[in-house]
Amino acid sequence: MNKISDTIKYIGVDDLDIDLFESQYVVPEGMSYNSYLIDDEKIAVLDTADRRKGEEWKANLSAVLNGRQPDYLVAHHMEPDHSALIAWMLETYPGVQLVCSAQAVKMLSNFFEGVDFTGRVMTVKEGDTLSLGKHELKFIGAAMIHWPEVIMSYDSTDKVLFSADGFGKFGALVNETDDWACEARRYYFNICGKYGSQVQSVVKKMAALDIEAICPLHGPMLKGEALAEAVKLYDTWSKYEPESDGILVAYASIHGGTAAAAERLGEILREKGAKKVVVSDLSREDMAEVIEDAFRYPTVVVAASSYDAGVFPVMHDFLYHLQIKNYQKRKFGIIENGSWAPSAGKVMRSMIEAMKDCDIVEPMVTIRSRMKAGDEAQLEQLAEALLK
Repeated sequence: MNKISDTIKYIGVDDLDIDLFESQYVVPEGMSYNSYLIDDEKIAVLDTADRRKGEEWKANLSAVLNGRQPDYLVAHHMEPDHSALIAWMLETYPGVQLVCSAQAVKMLSNFFEGVDFTGRVMTVKEGDTLSLGKHELKFIGAAMIHWPEVIMSYDSTDKVLFSADGFGKFGALVNETDDWACEARRYYFNICGKYGSQVQSVVKKMAALDIEAICPLHGPMLKGEALAEAVKLYDTWSKYEPESDGILVAYASIHGGTAAAAERLGEILREKGAKKVVVSDLSREDMAEVIEDAFRYPTVVVAASSYDAGVFPVMHDFLYHLQIKNYQKRKFGIIENGSWAPSAGKVMRSMIEAMKDCDIVEPMVTIRSRMKAGDEAQLEQLAEALLK
């Protein structure tokens, strides 16, 4: 993707060496740091890149400029994977004006200690415009998607929305497939998931614009049917509504007893006609993937061993992640296991009850170390209640 239109060029870079994005999300297909250049009477560079790929990005910029001087650097988002080269840009091109939100200005000294930005910054807010000649950028406030300083911009000439981290996804562009939603979903819920109301605000603003392409800071440009589907999914996701019919069974097992109960419940649910059942081992599977599934489906069963008079830590971590991502509007089932004094159920129930509009289906199933013949009836009852 080296050209968006005759005058909008892609100058971003792929990172195929990164193992963890934001030091927590596995990215086996790498990551893209997207950056764009609008070539008009005034030249505007839209965002920079992560320092990891700084030299490659500088080479891309230099090749497109071909000896010319840029006029503006628009910083839609101050996170270091997009802003690391701001100081370099201003030092290298003395005529460049940095364009960003007032909140971003407050962050500049956090990242660039000792750099003098006096006279080099133009602050913009919702509704402000920047004329480049034939192109005019209109700025859109997008606070808390997913940082407070974020702005988006809309080019009315080529009808392109530069959406910052919105509509982004995991994966390098060189590894891009037709299945945008899979890694975009994992990206959204784990990074932007807490901020549904703010995403809703932007989705409503987008409805008033004639958008033919969305250019995010991560992932591919979206056009046509892919764009329409992405906007539809963002509307669903940001309302915290289930996307698909299904049940997630997430378990945290120490010696295999809880795992056996979770797997058996999955079998019973399928036997009783559940359309989709996903059984996930929280100790071994990618936590971000399980979080994604929890948001995707309307029903979640949590099964965990008791541990130190509480709950096995990976389950606590899972439920904590859901809490901080503003998880809501779901139905839960609970399975606890304890050899002498079961405590996991109480802890899980307390954490679920702290979530908005989440209902707990009875009965809560208690296993003592290993499933017994009598436990099957409890699992049957829970399955029937979940499927009602």
